[in-house]
Order: sequence, then C-alpha cells, then structure tokens
Amino acid sequence: GGGGGYGGGGYGGGGGGYGGGGGYGGGGGGFSNSEMGSGLRRIDWDLSKLPVFEKNFYYEHPDVTKRTDDEANAWRRSHEITIQGDGIPKPCMTFEEASMPAYVLDEVLKCGFNSPTPIQSQGWPMALLGRDMVGISKTGSGKTLAFLLPGMIHINAQPYLQRGDGPIVLVLAPTRELAVQIKGECDKFGGSSQIKNTCVYGGVPKRTQVGDLRNGVEIVIATPGRLIDHLESGVTNLRRVTYLVMDEADRMLDMGFEPQIRKIVQQIRPDRQTLMWSATWPKEVEGLARDFLTNYYQVTVGSLELTANKAIRQLVEVVDDHDKYRRCSDFLRREFKGERVIIFVETKRGADQLTRSLRMDGYPASAIHGDKTQDERDRVLAEFRQGRCNMLVATDVAARGLDVKNVQMVVNFDMPNNAEDYVHRIGRCGRAGATGVSMSYFTRKAAKMGRELIRILREAGQEVPPELEAAAMSGGGGGGGSRYGRGG
Repeated sequence: GGGGGYGGGGYGGGGGGYGGGGGYGGGGGGFSNSEMGSGLRRIDWDLSKLPVFEKNFYYEHPDVTKRTDDEANAWRRSHEITIQGDGIPKPCMTFEEASMPAYVLDEVLKCGFNSPTPIQSQGWPMALLGRDMVGISKTGSGKTLAFLLPGMIHINAQPYLQRGDGPIVLVLAPTRELAVQIKGECDKFGGSSQIKNTCVYGGVPKRTQVGDLRNGVEIVIATPGRLIDHLESGVTNLRRVTYLVMDEADRMLDMGFEPQIRKIVQQIRPDRQTLMWSATWPKEVEGLARDFLTNYYQVTVGSLELTANKAIRQLVEVVDDHDKYRRCSDFLRREFKGERVIIFVETKRGADQLTRSLRMDGYPASAIHGDKTQDERDRVLAEFRQGRCNMLVATDVAARGLDVKNVQMVVNFDMPNNAEDYVHRIGRCGRAGATGVSMSYFTRKAAKMGRELIRILREAGQEVPPELEAAAMSGGGGGGGSRYGRGG
C-alpha cells in the first residue's frame, strides 16, 4: 500500500555537489554538437564504493501466476506484441495485477483509465523487475506511463535526496514539446507521493531550471544539449541517477544528439536501470542499445515493418503542384466539419503561405514551425488543444513530439521524404482507438516513395488509386516547382 516514501537512511550525507560548481566560463555558447560536453570529467566508476540500491519491485499477482505460457503467448499474438530476452514476465491484464502500490493505482483510476494498454501490460512487469528494456512502439500507445510509473515506484524505494544531490530518474527526450508532455504526466501521477520534477530544455532562459535543479528534484526530463549546459556549470550532477529513460531514441539520433547522449550516459553509474523507447528500430538505435543496456528485454508493439494504423482511412490523390491548393480546398469543404486537422507542409515559408490562403478562404488555420518563437508555438498549440483553432499547418520538425489528442484528420499537402515520416504523420489521427482520415497529395516530386506508399496502403487494407500505381511505375522525374516555394 501507499507507504512511507524513500526508506530512510540517505546517501552518505550527500556531499556538496561537483566541487562547488564554479561555473564553466559563463556559458560561452556556440559549441558544435561534438564539442558539447567537453567540460565534463570522465568518471571511472568503482561500483564497490557506491551505495547499493534496489531496483526489483515486481511481485507477480496470483492471477498472473495462474496463467499458462500458452495463454500469455495467445494474448501477445492478439495484441501484435513480440518479445525477446530471457526470463520474460507474463503480461498483466489489469492495473491490480501490475502490483502497483495504492498511491499509483488511485491516480490511474482517477484519470478514468479502465485497463492498461498492451505496451503497459507487458512493459510494466519488465520495468518493475529492474531489468533494462527496449520498447518499440508508435506514439500514442501509452508508453509514457509504461516508463514513468515504474520510475516513480523506483524513486519511492530510494533514500531521500540530500542537499546537492541530482535526480534519481533522468528522462532524455528529443524536443521541448515532448519533454513538456512527459512533465505533464509526471505532475499528474507524482503529486500524491510528493515526487518533484523539472523540465530542462533550450530556447528559454535558464533561471527557473537552475532554481529547480539546485533545490533538488527526483525526476529531470531533459533535451540533451541543455542538460549538458547545466552539468558543465555544476548546477546539477547525475551521480544519483539509477533509472535512465531515453524516449524517442530514433528521433534523438536523427537530430544529431548521439555525441551528447554518450557524454551524458558516461556521467551515470553503469549498474543503473536503462529503458530505451523508439518508434522504429534502425541499426543506429540498435547500436546505441548494445552500448548502453545489458541483458535487455525487447518488446515490440505492431510489426517492425512499417505499418500504418488500420483505424485510419488513407486517401491519396495524384496531382500537379499547381492544382494542389484547389484540390485541398475542395477536400476540406467536403470533409472538414470543425474537427481537429493537422496539415503537413515541407517548408516554413510553405506553412505561412498555405495558412494565409486557408484563412482567406475562411478556415481557422494557424501555422507552427521552427521560426516561430517558443511563446507563439505554445500559444498556437494551446489554442489547438483547447479547440479554439482547429486547423494546424505544420512542418515535420515542428510536429515532432507533438502529442495532441483527438486529431481526426491529417492532410499531407506536401508529401514527406520517406515512408517512415508518412506513417508517423498519419499516425497522429486515429489514436487511442479512434478512427481518423488522412489525405495525401502525391506529386511527381514524391515518385520515389510511390512503391513503399502502395505497400503501406495495401497492408492496411486501403484502396490504391490507379494513378498512384502508374506514377510509381514510371518513377517519374522531379516534378515542376510548386508555387509554395521551397523557402528554408
């Protein structure tokens, strides 16, 4: 049951941080990715000198014990879950079976969740056993709670933070938006057990972040660059981290964060528990897992082949660039009934131009892209979430890590460059079991991904327009320039 926090004791008086900080040349800025973190001392960890910590909190519920392996495997098959590793625990079908303490269970029930999502059913016992794990699952599958709730149970079994201690749980995320969402879940579920958290990311002044870190927080959710800033200036340290999460690992590598991630992990004791989450499993991510995880479980939801959510009706029209806006406007007139829609474009300039055209046609559109200030992005997102503006025009980079519930429609005004991004984009509608519709405008410029697109459509039982087959066969050359210019 709810019980008494971090089992007393304490971590040898928690000596005063990294030799009194002293700052790192006042944040001289402008480091390239690979130079970043050059001020961090390599730590040669001697495990015999470190306090021992507990990481196995799993108690198998009698109902789970009673289930046969055949029943467990049948359940996994029906939920498209594949597993690798030795000593894999059986999934838990209900919150009660997950051996969550009362304080966690109460919060979960308050939020109106009836039963765990498939990734939680299989992921919780794995994480609670204290083992390293890789979870491969699309966004919107409930993965945030799959790593957060076991993290909170882990925290509650450790000695309280002393002055100068850094966090116990560290979550690395690729973007500010994703970090802020994870923080939202932490606030919701950590409140009753007084677990403090803070979010650390670039693009905003450091003051508040520094204050939180100096006061001591159990959970830090961070983008890699800004975390390194705070480590170099001695504001915090990672000596007490025993539970490390890398969320959207594939995106972090795409964005060039690998050198920073390696520097950060070097600052964390090697006998920690590490959980890595990714929407895809390219060999770069696998390499990272091999370097950072030991004897890990791997759990995959859905196939590793790129597949689109079958709850999404995928429409594709083959068009000329100059005709795209008219076709899109016709489609919105027919299909748009005021629900939430995200329209993807390739460039920032394209986003602004399309938003202007849509507004002139009376649609409530707002744009979000990398040139907008953080305040503007936050405002547009808040309006979109609250339903005050229902049409969001976005570039891929701006949409990464965006978690907006109840998006019913996705429009690919400009096709993405690859099939992975296509699946990622349309996966933003039809989440949490709802159905959605996606419309994609396929121009000659996108011809090289035609075959892959056809495979995705067929696999999801969708209609393949004959014009798309013809375009894919011809593998067409570069199409005529669009009037939505390519501006950077």
